[in-house]
Amino acid sequence: MSSEISSLIISMTEVFSNDEYLNILSQIGTSTITRYNVFISFRGVDTRNTFVDHLYAHLRKKGIFVFKDGIELQKGESISDQLLQEIQHSRVSIVVFSKDYASSTWCLDEMVAIHKCRVELKQIVLPVFYHVDPSDVRNQNGVYENDFVLHTETFKHDPERVDGWKRAMTCLGGLAGWHVRDK
Repeated sequence: MSSEISSLIISMTEVFSNDEYLNILSQIGTSTITRYNVFISFRGVDTRNTFVDHLYAHLRKKGIFVFKDGIELQKGESISDQLLQEIQHSRVSIVVFSKDYASSTWCLDEMVAIHKCRVELKQIVLPVFYHVDPSDVRNQNGVYENDFVLHTETFKHDPERVDGWKRAMTCLGGLAGWHVRDK
């Protein structure tokens, strides 16, 4: 793992040690049950065995309860229902926008659920721009442009779904976050 990524992970986990942040966390979700401090949304092929695994391990080492798809899912449960529930029952979501994130309708649906929790439940969302330009995320261009052209064609009979993905991505891509750049 590069020193830039190690520094980023340390920087991110320090956020969870900040007294002001801990006070905010104590105020969130008082009307909902929270099982996890953090839910991580990511595209597995891009980041599961690299950045996300390191972030997950570092957060756990700090005593933070983290939900990461593929680790905590219960066998036999509907993945989509369980993931939606875990998003709703987390205090914070970290969205790792990577090169292939927008190619996955699963990730995009997850991102819409996270955006909804941010708006309705005041959940904290922390974006990570992993080898993608934040403006490409906000505007669905660059590495995401072809994915959205394909989604628009594939879901031409359900344009509201694609519009929802675009709105959520524009909003979450506009949040202050961490940017990991290609060297």
